[in-house]
Amino acid sequence: MAVGIFDSGLGGLTVLNAAQKRLPEVDFLYFADSAHAPYGVRDSEDIYQLTRKAVHDLWDRGCNLVILACNTASAAALRRMQEEGVPPGKRVLGVFVPLIEALTERHWGDNSPPREVEVKHVALFATPATVASRAFQRELAFRAIGVDVEAQSCGGVVDAIEEGDLILAEALVRSHVDALKRKMPHPQAAVLGCTHYPLMETTFQEALGPEVKVFSQGALVAESLADYLQRHPDMLGTGEGGFLTTGRPDFVSDRATQFLRRPITFQAA
Repeated sequence: MAVGIFDSGLGGLTVLNAAQKRLPEVDFLYFADSAHAPYGVRDSEDIYQLTRKAVHDLWDRGCNLVILACNTASAAALRRMQEEGVPPGKRVLGVFVPLIEALTERHWGDNSPPREVEVKHVALFATPATVASRAFQRELAFRAIGVDVEAQSCGGVVDAIEEGDLILAEALVRSHVDALKRKMPHPQAAVLGCTHYPLMETTFQEALGPEVKVFSQGALVAESLADYLQRHPDMLGTGEGGFLTTGRPDFVSDRATQFLRRPITFQAA
């Protein structure tokens, strides 16, 4: 009874890992579109078409529910996919909602008007495509007022992580944090708006300083998914768990094994 998890590459493994720990009884079918990664530098139409194709593939494999464990896909494709119509008995959800629930301390089902929240200055670290979409700011505005969001486009970080060059990734993170602080010297909170970035969470926290609360997606999405499945048990599909990639399975398997520190074997999608 597998739930589908989709990412352009390996960043979604941070969500998968947290979801497996929170829901050990659930199987997950992970789909990495590694042949077309990273999505963060692609235009919105390209991201939409690639995301749509992968999600339909997961639906066809028996996953009733697919989580877009990719902020870029969530920003550029999710709303359009939902508006065009989802097949009966199927769902596709993104990863912004749990973040915004945590940041605003409001459940997504709370449809009261936007109100002031405790956090006033938020740093958003994300891919160029996610920053350009302004999707995070748009969704936040439905729930909160008076929040200043400063977005920092973190070019190169995803590429470095995917290539296994964590030294370069750390250097890039520190550079992007420095750039953000020139625009917003004293953020109260920082949102890691890419599922690759939790792999660099310690570096982000060190560069930002201990006084900044860092919001990372893995555990938040896993808890939100557990709540969703409790309310919608019919969303557990008939598919089998596993790992699929559009890239080279051997190469992607090696990288995934390094990331999660346990054996991971990808099959060709």
